Amino acid sequence: MNLAGLIAQYRIDGDDVKTPYRADDEAVMAWLNDATVEACIRGRLLHESGNAAICQIAVAADVRVYALHPALYEISHIAYKATGATWREPLELASAENLDRVRPGWRDCAGRAEFAIQSDTAIRLAFTPSTAGILYVEGYRLPLAPLVDMVDVPEINAAHHIKLVLWALHKGFSVPDSQMVDPARAAQAEKAFTGYFGLRPDADLRRATRHDEVQHNPAFWG
Repeated sequence: MNLAGLIAQYRIDGDDVKTPYRADDEAVMAWLNDATVEACIRGRLLHESGNAAICQIAVAADVRVYALHPALYEISHIAYKATGATWREPLELASAENLDRVRPGWRDCAGRAEFAIQSDTAIRLAFTPSTAGILYVEGYRLPLAPLVDMVDVPEINAAHHIKLVLWALHKGFSVPDSQMVDPARAAQAEKAFTGYFGLRPDADLRRATRHDEVQHNPAFWG
């Protein structure tokens, strides 16, 4: 479905078909864009492995922190290929706390990158790479552009499109306006959306998915 079709479905399902509409097109459009983001995060719907703008980061020698593409929120694979190397070498996603335990002194070490620490917006390499190269990342991302024109189509699979209307209904019936607010229908629509796409992971769970337990024996470096 394109944006025009999704808005039309919202008006039918939300009993908002007579002009002047209780919710204008701009508001419904915003709710549908919000729905697409929610669906992607809850259902991990968009996995990126081929877009170089997202998946390849140029690495300079002696620089350890790099910004991630803003659409990428969860890494499923990360590897480093030094300039002149034949193939990439996988890095292990880790937490700073784990590295403190198994690699004391890692902050002061340089050499071959072995680990990667993901924050909300960046990746930190350990150890500080001594050679330039390319960092390769794959993972789950958000839509690259919002729905703006009526012919725009959500980037997620067409099978999911109609379910986006549920979130728009939840938002619409939650507006604190006497003509729109309907807590029961808002809750019903949210429950149906969650039943289809799943619960939204909280911040603690999101952090837990950013690293694996490091399985190396403790050693001192530096």
